Amino acid sequence: MGLAELLDIRPGVTAVIGGGGKTTLLRTLGEELAEGGARVLLCATTKIFPFEDLPNLINPSEKALAEALAARRPVCAGALVPGTGKLTAPAIPMARLAELADYVLAEADGSAGRPLKAHAPHEPVIPPEANQAVCVVGASGFGRPIAEAAHRPALYARLSGVPEDAPAAPEAEAAVLLAEGLHTRVFVNQAETAEAREQASALAALLSCPAAAGSLMRKEYFPCW
Repeated sequence: MGLAELLDIRPGVTAVIGGGGKTTLLRTLGEELAEGGARVLLCATTKIFPFEDLPNLINPSEKALAEALAARRPVCAGALVPGTGKLTAPAIPMARLAELADYVLAEADGSAGRPLKAHAPHEPVIPPEANQAVCVVGASGFGRPIAEAAHRPALYARLSGVPEDAPAAPEAEAAVLLAEGLHTRVFVNQAETAEAREQASALAALLSCPAAAGSLMRKEYFPCW
C-alpha cells in the first residue's frame, strides 16, 4: 500500500501540520501522486523552503502554474518571504489552486525543527478548503525531555499534564493531540526501530482518529489500527 492510500489523501486540499518531517511528507506524497498521473501542487500557508530538484514557481500566473502542473511532476509555488529564502502562500486563492491541481498539499505549520509540537492560538494555518489535516509526529522525540523535543515546550507540558523536564512519551503526545483536536489523521514518522514502532502503535491506540507510521527516509510505512 502506498503512503497516499494509507493516509487516504483525497483530491483537493490536504493540510500537513505538526513536526518531525512535514516537508518530507509533502514531497513524498507529491512524487507518489504525480507518478500516478496527477497534477500535484506543494505549497505553504506559513513558510517553507523551496524544494531541490523540483520546479519552484515564484508568484506564478494561473497560466504558468497550469502549464507547470501539466508536466505531471510535483510543483511548488509561493510568494517569497524577504530575507528568509522561504516561500509563503501563493497569491492565487486556495480555492482556485484546488481547481488547477488535482492535489494541493499545504504545509500549514512550523515546528522549528523539533519532532513534537504544541500549537499556539494562531496556529496552525489550515485553509478552510482543506478536506483533512494530517499531523506528523516525530518518533525521535519520544524518550527525550519535552523541553528539548517539543516546539513550544511549556504549552506542550501544560496540555500533556507532565513537566517540561519529563521525557516525552506516547501518552503525553496523545494528551496534546486530543486536547488540541486540530487533526483528522496522524502519521508517526521516524519509526525506524522496533521500539519506535511500538511507541507509534501505543500512541495510535490512545487516539480517536486513524493513524499510520513509518519512515519517510526509508520509504517504509504501516497502518496503526
